[in-house]
Amino acid sequence: MKIAQVTPLYEAVPPKLYGGTERVVAHLTDALVDLGHDVTLFASAEAQTKARLIPVRDQAIRLDPALLKSDLAAHMTMLSEVLARADAFDVIHFHTDMIHFPFFERHADKTVTTLHGRLDMKDLPEIYERWPKFGLVSISDHQRRPLAFANWKATVHHGMPAEQYRFSPKSEGHLAFLGRISPEKRPDRAIEIATRLGKKLKMAAKVDAADKIYYETRIKPQIDANPLIEFIGEIGDHQKSDFLGGADALLFPIDWPEPFGLVMIEAMACGTPVVAFRCGSTPEIIEDGATGFLVDTMEQAISAADLAPLLDREAIRARFELRFSATAMARRYLDVYGDLLARRPFAEPVLSDVVVALREDRSFAASA
Repeated sequence: MKIAQVTPLYEAVPPKLYGGTERVVAHLTDALVDLGHDVTLFASAEAQTKARLIPVRDQAIRLDPALLKSDLAAHMTMLSEVLARADAFDVIHFHTDMIHFPFFERHADKTVTTLHGRLDMKDLPEIYERWPKFGLVSISDHQRRPLAFANWKATVHHGMPAEQYRFSPKSEGHLAFLGRISPEKRPDRAIEIATRLGKKLKMAAKVDAADKIYYETRIKPQIDANPLIEFIGEIGDHQKSDFLGGADALLFPIDWPEPFGLVMIEAMACGTPVVAFRCGSTPEIIEDGATGFLVDTMEQAISAADLAPLLDREAIRARFELRFSATAMARRYLDVYGDLLARRPFAEPVLSDVVVALREDRSFAASA
């Protein structure tokens, strides 16, 4: 199968530091190649991929030092490159929200669009009502609730390469927080849980410009005043096995409708249980009492973090490999692609040379 993968341009593929969507696209692309498919990736030039790369920007947007740059222009340039080659692919898989809809109406029947973000936002319903021909994939069942009417084809949970994460049979006794410092991720809850248990908390987190005031006024003072808290900052993939594998538990104390939560399966890949608030996708990802605990209150979270070291780390890793490996994700997408191809109205097959010749002979005889 000839497949195009079209990624956002905000981060490298895979990201050098923080980044979810581009990381998933990287691993999906490589897994599809490993399964024998002809894959083309449209991404920035520093992408590391097993697929054929069409570079559409010199580097990813977020770490580009240029002071003045246009996200929209970069993505429109990429879409133009994809459109020029559209006839070469059996399936074009977009990870760029809805920006491609006006450009690819003629090719809608060969596209798959995975939505990676939250969907409870003003203006979105009108978009998916206006362009209903585009088949959509959600990354959790919960994610699609605000747009239940949309043209959903499947839910495909994210996956990560099993070999990228080292299994840790034993933790080092601390708790971990990995992600973004933002109000909806609730790092304040993570700090409180660790403090009340008297356990060390290591925080590897990105601080976006939009969240800098929140970090400086609400979180940094708690970190500075608490010897149990160690703030590490952003980390790359090569650091995650040590960071997550050494933890008694990953704390995922979110307070928003999380569409997926990639860090949960990264922790599971290391054998580390997850303590997650029951919010958004977490009940779909965490098997309560097996790969972690689902909680509704701070008291429950504190108790769960205390009990987490009792869970079987080998069993957690095994569940990751079964449910959330990159290969498992790729196979689920191949089912989506196959269904798309089966439903596409194909043109009449080309007649063989023999049949054409016979028809020409009959036409000549009739006119003679």
